[in-house]
Amino acid sequence: MPKLFKQIVLYVCLLCSPAVWAASNPQDKPITIGVNNWAENIAVANLWKVLLTQKGYTVKLQPGDKAIIYSGVAQGKLDLTFEVWLPSADAAPYDNVKAHVEKIGPWFDKAQLGLAVPDYVPVESVDQLNAQGAQFIHDGKPTIFGIESGSGLMKLTAKAKDDYALNYGVLPSSEAAMLISLQRAEQRKEPIVVTLWNPHWVWAKYKLHYLKDPKGAFGAPDAIYAIAASDFTSDKPDASRWLHQWKMDDQTLGALMNDIRSEGDTQPEKGVGLWISKNPTLVAQWLK
Repeated sequence: MPKLFKQIVLYVCLLCSPAVWAASNPQDKPITIGVNNWAENIAVANLWKVLLTQKGYTVKLQPGDKAIIYSGVAQGKLDLTFEVWLPSADAAPYDNVKAHVEKIGPWFDKAQLGLAVPDYVPVESVDQLNAQGAQFIHDGKPTIFGIESGSGLMKLTAKAKDDYALNYGVLPSSEAAMLISLQRAEQRKEPIVVTLWNPHWVWAKYKLHYLKDPKGAFGAPDAIYAIAASDFTSDKPDASRWLHQWKMDDQTLGALMNDIRSEGDTQPEKGVGLWISKNPTLVAQWLK
């Protein structure tokens, strides 16, 4: 057998071998998605875990704080995350990584954040809070109930405190702890002011309103983007195409979050499955 022919046969055999095919198959490398502990982020991360798993990918969810997750995506330790609010809330942490990530979206066009109170509280604007401070006493001082201290929302709340010279403490905790405080206040019809955002299922559960922000401390409404590792599109072109086609709004995302809550927060895949069964046309548009 001529030497050149032997080399061609060997090359073809190598290409056909299972080991080489597995190494070249983009579905063989797991997709790791960074997830911060916000209701809509948990919902869409699990949505894409289910959809990508159905397409043959292995998907892992990695919890963490936003800044750490962004860094992980920039370093290639994580493939994706879905919670980047721009141009305001997450501008600073995004600026730190934007040269090393791919921005996808926006997948949600109008997202707002600010300070909110129940409708039974007769306060309409942030600049009224000092005069109404006696309503919001907690541990001896007027208090705003916040979320994770490193979040963009908490940084903007600190800015609002300075801009309006608010004589308030800002209590850092977590989304879950803030919602428990809000629930207790609602049950007792007690005044409370919280850091809040939409999209969020809580707007459907309680009658709330944002406090007007005449100084613009919280900025204009943001859009929500995903970011991916710099090699994600080249490694996973189909998955990247689907994500670029993905769009949600208050109605579709709110329904997804409510289905997850109704089926049990501890197993979000069940609620995701229910939502997918109700929205086959929309899902097909993303995955074409």
